[in-house]
Amino acid sequence: MKLFSTILKEGKAEQNIEKSRFICYAKPVENKLEADEFIKYIKKKNKDATHNVPAIVIGDKMQIQWASDDGEPQGTAGAPIVQMMVNEGITNAVVVVTRYFGGVKLGTGGLVRAYTSSAKMGLNKSILCDVENSTSVTFEIDYTYLDKIKNLEKEGLFTIKEISYLEKVEIQLNCSEEDTIKTKELVMSLTNGMCKMSDEKNILIKLPRKS
Repeated sequence: MKLFSTILKEGKAEQNIEKSRFICYAKPVENKLEADEFIKYIKKKNKDATHNVPAIVIGDKMQIQWASDDGEPQGTAGAPIVQMMVNEGITNAVVVVTRYFGGVKLGTGGLVRAYTSSAKMGLNKSILCDVENSTSVTFEIDYTYLDKIKNLEKEGLFTIKEISYLEKVEIQLNCSEEDTIKTKELVMSLTNGMCKMSDEKNILIKLPRKS
């Protein structure tokens, strides 16, 4: 089951609007400390910029939402970025949009559109993913059953995460919560009950969004 969406890999995008240069940096984070460090880094990197506008959304329920306009008119920069992230369902992410002023004022509406579109471009460049609940189940099986399980993986019920070649094969399978029972029953049936389940745990997995 999908829990939330976030950034899979850090991204950057740039556009020019009415002679102003907008650069967006987007990064996945787990907490506000990580986000603050990234904001500090970008501000130092672009210390000669007119504005470095940060926006943060963190938590599986988007519990932490914070932004700054960094000198732009109130409500025209940081807040619209946060609102866009929330509307897009993006969390555990920090965005900084840097602006080098080009001499042409954009007006309130123009600023909102410029910062929001720049942030969205940065998020899209970063590659987005969906975070889902999943189950990891580890079995000990005889070597004679390994190829059969590898062939079953192609059907999509589970994925093989790791294989350890010991006295017996230790194989870790990942599947959705909904398919856990079916996966265990399938392995038991395939091995005629000649297997041992050594571990089972809930995990979170990140699945890249399909374009």
